[in-house]
Amino acid sequence: MSLLAAEPGIRLAAFLAVFAAAALWEAVAPRRRRAFARARRWPHNLALVALDTALLRLLIPGAALGVALAAQARGWGLLNAAALPAWVAVALAVVLLDLVIYLQHVMFHALPALWRLHRVHHCDPDFDVTTGARFHPLEILLSALVKMAAVAALGAPPLAVLAFEVLLNATSMFNHANARLPLAPDRWLRLLVVTPDMHRVHHSVLREETDSNFGFSLPWWDRLFGTYRAQPAAGHEAMAIGVAGLRGADALRIDRLLLQPLRAQPGGLAADPPGTATDHRAKSG
Repeated sequence: MSLLAAEPGIRLAAFLAVFAAAALWEAVAPRRRRAFARARRWPHNLALVALDTALLRLLIPGAALGVALAAQARGWGLLNAAALPAWVAVALAVVLLDLVIYLQHVMFHALPALWRLHRVHHCDPDFDVTTGARFHPLEILLSALVKMAAVAALGAPPLAVLAFEVLLNATSMFNHANARLPLAPDRWLRLLVVTPDMHRVHHSVLREETDSNFGFSLPWWDRLFGTYRAQPAAGHEAMAIGVAGLRGADALRIDRLLLQPLRAQPGGLAADPPGTATDHRAKSG
């Protein structure tokens, strides 16, 4: 079986395994009290995941992995032009693709039109494993195009692209888990990977906290570019999660989430990204 044919099964198996592990971890050692029961949130969040996956497979079959295979066959990209050992090329490609996703994430916060799409992810009134996969379909499609362009420019090996996609999905669910990790392990682990406590800060309603900790997999970019924040000011149990004006039951239903980019943000301008001077999001929950 070719790598392209095997990719959907590999990614689905990894998704189910990590999702189950994170969900169990949340159940055994929850970090915060939930604002809404799982039965009210999870069906809509997971339906959005299914819709995203179906549209991606329908509109861009193969996506980044297909581009990587074409780049390998035609010698496109920087890594294909360099005489690097295969393992070095794979490792370097994974790290550089993670940097691309960090920069993409910053742009989705900085540009008003992109923030409208990304706001669907942030307005989840709770923070758990399903939040890590809850994105508007247009954001997923735009992200796929960004990754395809990056893969072509880098000449990323197909194995690196598959590994990166699996890692990105896995770490997104891991670092959105509503799970308790003791302080000492968290302090050491966040030197290598974005932990739940590190990323939860990014989901605060406070602008200065939302504009921090953009990393999904690797924590190094936030430290390098000055966007790292160790802890939320109010503490993890007391901090307000979500987007002001969009934190109630209205932020749960999939039909409202799909149409939300067309709506003005209650209490703010129509499309203020969180990092602008005109942002009117509330400073508390």
